[in-house]
Amino acid sequence: MPDRDFLRRRNALWARLRALPPGSPEFEAALHDLAGYVGWTRPQVLAGLGLTEAEVPPPERSP
Repeated sequence: MPDRDFLRRRNALWARLRALPPGSPEFEAALHDLAGYVGWTRPQVLAGLGLTEAEVPPPERSP
């Protein structure tokens, strides 16, 4: 079972992600932080929010 600190941080990251507008740079940063913390892929995190890659395409990379 995950320890209390892990669960608190995970829950805080989810709350932060839910408070941000999808597609914004802040949303992408929070998504990246959460995915890395829990070991999920971007599509898995989006699914946890009830979203799909089609609804929130990945940000374009600068050349």
